[in-house]
Amino acid sequence: MLEVRDNGLGLSKAQQGELFRMFRRLHTHVPGSGVGLYMVKKMIENAGGTLTVQSQLGVGSTFTVSLPTGR
Repeated sequence: MLEVRDNGLGLSKAQQGELFRMFRRLHTHVPGSGVGLYMVKKMIENAGGTLTVQSQLGVGSTFTVSLPTGR
């Protein structure tokens, strides 16, 4: 398991539901194409893992990656 936390803008519950969609950008003040988190999530799922996010507006976000142990 790997957790990455930030103290950025955070995301509303509605935004969290949209976060991993292809070409979906939630913050337009930074450049991007909206494929990064989509691709990361797909790669993790293809390896048998999961990627989740917990976030609060104005507080930040925590991304959790869980991968199988390979036993």
